[in-house]
Amino acid sequence: MSEFGHILLTFLFPLTLFTAVTAFLAGRNHRESMYQAARNGTYAIWIVTTLAILALEALMLQGDFSNAFVYGNTNRALPGFYKIVALWAGHDGSLLFWTWIITSFSALVVYQNRNKNRELMPYVILTMIGTTVFFTALNLFIANPFDTWMQNINGVMTPVAAADGRGLNPLLQHPAMIIHPPILYIGYVGTVVPFAFAIAALLTGRLGSSWIKITRRWALVSWGFLSVGILLGGKWAYVELGWGGYWAWDPVENASLLPWLTSTAYVHSVMIQERKGMLKVWNMSLVIGTYLLAIFGTFLTRSGIVSSVHAFAESGIGPAFAAFIVFAIITSIGLIFWRRKELSSEEHFESLVSRESGFMFNNLLFVLATIAVLWGTLFPVISEAFTGEQITVGPPWFNTIMIPIGLALLLLTGVGPLLAWRRTSIESLRKSFGYPFIASVVVLLGMFFFGIRDGWALGSFTISFFVLWIIVAEFLQGARIRSKNAQENILTAMAMLTMKNTRRYGGYIIHIAVVVIFMGFTGAAFNTETRQEVATGGSFNFAGYTFKCIEKGHSTNDNFRTDFVDLQLFKDGRKVDDLRPAKRMYFASKQPTTEVAIYSTLREDIYVVTVGESEDGKMAILQIYRNPLVMWVWLGSLILIVGTILVLIPNYREKKRKPAAQQTHARHEVHA
Repeated sequence: MSEFGHILLTFLFPLTLFTAVTAFLAGRNHRESMYQAARNGTYAIWIVTTLAILALEALMLQGDFSNAFVYGNTNRALPGFYKIVALWAGHDGSLLFWTWIITSFSALVVYQNRNKNRELMPYVILTMIGTTVFFTALNLFIANPFDTWMQNINGVMTPVAAADGRGLNPLLQHPAMIIHPPILYIGYVGTVVPFAFAIAALLTGRLGSSWIKITRRWALVSWGFLSVGILLGGKWAYVELGWGGYWAWDPVENASLLPWLTSTAYVHSVMIQERKGMLKVWNMSLVIGTYLLAIFGTFLTRSGIVSSVHAFAESGIGPAFAAFIVFAIITSIGLIFWRRKELSSEEHFESLVSRESGFMFNNLLFVLATIAVLWGTLFPVISEAFTGEQITVGPPWFNTIMIPIGLALLLLTGVGPLLAWRRTSIESLRKSFGYPFIASVVVLLGMFFFGIRDGWALGSFTISFFVLWIIVAEFLQGARIRSKNAQENILTAMAMLTMKNTRRYGGYIIHIAVVVIFMGFTGAAFNTETRQEVATGGSFNFAGYTFKCIEKGHSTNDNFRTDFVDLQLFKDGRKVDDLRPAKRMYFASKQPTTEVAIYSTLREDIYVVTVGESEDGKMAILQIYRNPLVMWVWLGSLILIVGTILVLIPNYREKKRKPAAQQTHARHEVHA
């Protein structure tokens, strides 16, 4: 099967080159035969890549340890579904999976546009398949998942069929790993589609709003998958790594955040171009920047230039990635400069207090956040290059910059949509924001009176209340008007209002999700922790809870040994949960993991980790965290998914209903 995989990759590389060349000739010479060849080549690329994926999966399920990738990422005792997901858990396999996703998107885009956008499509195919050429070359020449496992025997590299494999990284043996990487990869790869249409628009000179409208849903799909992928990664870190948090400003976490920031800026600013014909260069730059940051994130994860628990082992693909990124940057800047006159704005800003300006301030903050995160992520590399010493930028630095930017963006989620296009009058501002502002001040004073003194927490809760009031008021106002006009109850009116303008009201639901998530983030200002030693039968108190140790023991299966502590958790004398924090030692990889025990409520999480045991082995050492409002982060994530799905759904079109008097008159005419 490894030989079959080699054959497929060897055939795939020239096939991608052929398709890219024919797409270029089809666009340049307007030859239909070339265009059809490029389309058929795109479908063929997807078929070959799919066969390669299936071949690698077959090798892992069979346990063929003569294959280097199978040997390095699976073992006989590994459960079957983890053998399947090892495809994207290992370096070489994940690159092949990346290639398969982009070929799938390419085939889907070609099929969607089989009868339209004829002028753009050759260059769209060229751009997407050009990216595929790069990743196929990586898989064939640098990171081939079908290579044979070799060992140095008497100075000679010799093929070896091992009896068992090294096993999957224990940190990745978690249910979230089944869906987190594919969702994040789809978000990364999805940025290729808007980028391809942007490059096609630059090459053809079709720089109106048509390419924007074509790719709007693709941009939202990519943004949605990036959002969910980032949040799932936070959930995985929270329940698997055992340090008590879900975001540590780790370089690989930041790498996924970077394209999300620019993508979020784009899905807001694109509305200005659609409505006013403004910000054409800006939007083009955001689309291109998002694609480049997605490629950069993939590079950062795999090159070994930064240290991260999320990163793959160091590999030799770094120089190739760097060269590809530089080529894409130079090409993109060159094309924008070439078309700079056609990209000039049709209108200009008329007032600082307008919806256009609100979106622009929103975009500037997102770009400022992108620059800050990028600088903080690369600072250790830059410092090492200039001083020879790697200086790490930690969470305090990121929080100092990102908290005020985040709160300003949170405020704009409520203010921006209520500003009028062109200019907003003082009277309109007073009418829209007067009551929410007064109520928010009352909430702020109330929180201060009840003992909250953290300035950022006060600001976050107050702004969250302000934004939530505005969004709910918008929903209710629209629903009341519709309820009166259509004679519907308020809930039906709210549902129909949402379905008739999914882009607007789905966006409001996403904003509600952001408010809920921010409230969860703010809970971190009140985190507390303790370390306790406890023996079987012992107990201790922390944060209003009583912890009673029932048993300290261990268990073993074919894959790992578990050392656990069974606890009972009491609140006000009433048992609320059974907790089992543990440590595991995986036999194949000889690596330990921490298994966290969590008691979650809307108010707080009680998070328990086994640190070790006393010298005599009789007492367990536990680290306990009280993390307020963490569940709000996950609830906000669910709301965000709902809002994103709504935004992607086409608007519901109602049949026009005649007034009752006209319907009666019509029935009388028919009867006559």
